[in-house]
Amino acid sequence: MMRILRGLGGAVVWLLACVVGLVAVILCVTVLLLPVGLPLLRVARRMFGKAARLMLPKALAHPVQSAKDSVSETGSKAGSSASDAAEKATTKPSKLPWRRRRRFSFG
Repeated sequence: MMRILRGLGGAVVWLLACVVGLVAVILCVTVLLLPVGLPLLRVARRMFGKAARLMLPKALAHPVQSAKDSVSETGSKAGSSASDAAEKATTKPSKLPWRRRRRFSFG
């Protein structure tokens, strides 16, 4: 349900950005209103970006954030496994049955 609402909101923002961009281009053509048209064109461009981010899934809309999340999860797993390995290395090894010396009897 949330995905549909985000897509619908993105479509509305995209249409609004089209209208704002068209008005900005018309203002830029009028040389006298060029100082108003350029900032409005910048606003339209930001609105297009916001609309695209609303329509895309989170992993595509914010790839750096999702990469940081996955790296931090992997890092925490690696840190815990490294500490476990260090703990095993510092403990006294037990005498394992397959490491015993075999004694042969001749007789």
